[in-house]
Amino acid sequence: MRDTDLAEFYTLLGKLGPPRLLSEATGRDDWPSHGVYFFFEDGELRTDGTPRVVRVGTHGLGSSGRTKLWQRLAQHRGTLKGSGNHRASIFRRHVGTALIKRDRGSGDLLAAWTSKRRLPEWAAAEAEIERQVSEHIGRMPFLCLAVPTDSDGTSLRGDIERNSIALLSNRRDAPDRPSAGWLGHHAVHEKVRESGLWNVNHIDEDYQPEFLASFRALTSR
Repeated sequence: MRDTDLAEFYTLLGKLGPPRLLSEATGRDDWPSHGVYFFFEDGELRTDGTPRVVRVGTHGLGSSGRTKLWQRLAQHRGTLKGSGNHRASIFRRHVGTALIKRDRGSGDLLAAWTSKRRLPEWAAAEAEIERQVSEHIGRMPFLCLAVPTDSDGTSLRGDIERNSIALLSNRRDAPDRPSAGWLGHHAVHEKVRESGLWNVNHIDEDYQPEFLASFRALTSR
């Protein structure tokens, strides 16, 4: 059942057009205002040799959330000059911890990176990691699924995001394992390492196969 649902999931993703790169994207591109995004990563393949999704996300799900799709993607990308703010992007935070642990081990820089506020004495070192994070995420192809918000404020975005992550998570026995060289193996958060995704929410949940019907309807619009 899971293999069949994964096959349909990836078939539906294939209908969203060729992937883009964040390093080449701007706010002037034709973005839907609301949607769910799916990132791939070089060297990360499914058992059939096709690219596997390594990150699923959306934006502004809370009652006070006003962030649009591009605004959230821009937070993940950082500026075109390579700077960024990992305290505004959990995606950047996870990638940064993996880069630091892989290249520098666990030390004061990692503690500074994961602190809630920026420490002035580590500003220059953090800026270099932000640059590396921007380069890494900027090279990751991604797709976007337009998921509108209804007039009453409800949306399927949360449902699509949650079930997609649960379907893909290796903590729930998904068959598409990360490669031995996947950067996420160095991430601080064990849920990233064990799920094979740059996600921590929903990775332990059961997915509801019915969400694929909504996914199918959205891709056919």
